[in-house]
Amino acid sequence: MITRKIAFAAVAIAAIVSSCKDKATSEKKFTVTGTITNNMSKVIYLEEIPMTSMQPSIADSFIIDKNGKFELHTATTEARLYNLRLDQNQYPVTSVINDAEKVELTIRFSKENNQFAESYEVKGSKASSQMKDYMVAFNGKLQEIFFNSQRGDSLAQAKAPDSVLNGIRENIFNASAAARKLSDDAIKNSSNPALSMFIISYYQTSASNQGYNLMPMEKADVVGFVNDAAAKFPDHQGLASIRNSLQGWIGKQAPEINLPDANGKQVSLSSFKGKYVLVDFWASWCRPCRMENPNVVKAYNRFKDKNFTILGVSFDKPGDKEAWQQAVKDDNLTWTQVSDLQHWNSPVVAAYKIEGIPFNVLVDPQGRIIAEGLRGEELEKKLESVLK
Repeated sequence: MITRKIAFAAVAIAAIVSSCKDKATSEKKFTVTGTITNNMSKVIYLEEIPMTSMQPSIADSFIIDKNGKFELHTATTEARLYNLRLDQNQYPVTSVINDAEKVELTIRFSKENNQFAESYEVKGSKASSQMKDYMVAFNGKLQEIFFNSQRGDSLAQAKAPDSVLNGIRENIFNASAAARKLSDDAIKNSSNPALSMFIISYYQTSASNQGYNLMPMEKADVVGFVNDAAAKFPDHQGLASIRNSLQGWIGKQAPEINLPDANGKQVSLSSFKGKYVLVDFWASWCRPCRMENPNVVKAYNRFKDKNFTILGVSFDKPGDKEAWQQAVKDDNLTWTQVSDLQHWNSPVVAAYKIEGIPFNVLVDPQGRIIAEGLRGEELEKKLESVLK
């Protein structure tokens, strides 16, 4: 799936939502101390990351002393993520989780770069240590993928033998699979809800960069992880809120769609009332969409004579009408296709709360959504059960 936001907004998870508990009875003190070397920054900020706004809020600040030491304090309730940011730097220097009353950091910069830490150590917080270990291992896989991708591009331009290029592609595939397995295992073995949500967010953010050749987690996978975490940490109100926010479209009336086809004729979803309609959201530039299209074509050819059709909704970019139509032709998408060529600015994106493609919903003859996110064999199986 291609996501449209770099953070994990696809399922409304950026960090951990603030607690709704009575602060007078549930607040705990949280202290972050540490030392910074090879950096001339004057002020360090402790930022809490609320899920609702996805915008950091400053919980405390400290003027770093001449020896690079700092001490930050805040009151906290349930497990959540905090960033540490220096001066007005755009990116946080590191992040911690409040699973202990006190966390100690040693942060080292190289003399050439004051934006990113060269290394850091964390003491006192098991979850923060696990988060660091995950990032180090995961970033190692990303570097392996990126190196092989760059090498493959260079050799392809030099017209290297297919055997060599295929070996590089296999290396990229193996590293990508390893990065996904590493993330899945880290989520399953997580002992802290904030850590679980961070890992999901970190993986999805990385997968949004097409240069890393990572397939983002499917929404069904994310829902499964969140449900498992909510069961594992039943008292965490942030997780409960996230789980509720992941409730999908099934059982709801499909929002109206009214967009032009390639000839400029307006087509509405309601005009298909009385039929089962798969509303397929895709784009010519979306590689996972193009890879999924043969499955959609197969399902269409099998069920098109059984009161079933498809409405293709493309999120192609302004000026890319020709690319959209060429993709329709190349992929044999013979059903109705519409697009306003407004990319993520199409009103359909907001109406269906779409955060990534490919995505689809199956609408019954009364206009009610009975399934969503159907891929591969799952699509045919669902249509088999419905179109008896």
